[in-house]
Amino acid sequence: MFITSSEVEEVSRPFSRRRIAGRPAASVYKPIGIPVRELEEVVVSLDEFEAIRLADLDGMYQDQAAEEMRVSRATFGRIIDSAHRKVADAIVHGKALRIEGGPVQIDGRRCCRVHDENKE
Repeated sequence: MFITSSEVEEVSRPFSRRRIAGRPAASVYKPIGIPVRELEEVVVSLDEFEAIRLADLDGMYQDQAAEEMRVSRATFGRIIDSAHRKVADAIVHGKALRIEGGPVQIDGRRCCRVHDENKE
């Protein structure tokens, strides 16, 4: 018996929102002296921002950071790789970097411990 592609049901894993600690302190970064309207933009999603914060700022290993965001380690690896490429593109090519959107669940705090302490 052969199964054709039309007979196979696609069963994908349900998508879950990535958990992030909070929004960034600023949502746009750009080269100095050039108006943002004259720049190309690179958009980093909020989950990519969170991955950079956890791995690069907080120094977490990927398995720890993945657990914090409630994603698999492989998914975290893809998120952080995408984030690093986007940030590098913006820096190397002098583009504006905008942080927004993405499939996230926000815990309601700010972006990091420093801003949490300043808020109190």
